[in-house]
Amino acid sequence: QVHLEESGGGLVQPGGSLRLSCAASGFTFSSYAMRWVRQAPGKELEWVSSINSDGRSTNYAASVKGRFTISRDNALNTLYLQLDSLKTEDTAMYYCAKMSSGSYLFGKEETRGQGTQVTVSP
Repeated sequence: QVHLEESGGGLVQPGGSLRLSCAASGFTFSSYAMRWVRQAPGKELEWVSSINSDGRSTNYAASVKGRFTISRDNALNTLYLQLDSLKTEDTAMYYCAKMSSGSYLFGKEETRGQGTQVTVSP
């Protein structure tokens, strides 16, 4: 069965960096687009970034574009999110998710991990 496990979250000061990882198992990772979403306390789920199955095409929310970088290593079945120039408003639980096709332009989210907490505070 599909299993996604996020890691790498933590407490960081504004302007700092973190690298989130998502270890995938139970499916052919290289065949599916993936995405990161986040949810801050009291707020709705927010899409952050997506990446195609081959890693050649990516997309970002306006709020994180230029600061976050999504990538994947299909040999290691791992998805990454590099978070730079962090702001207090980036504080949230971050989730990785498997999409239903190889392109993030088509299909929908199928499975989400348990999340990793990112807290940005002075």
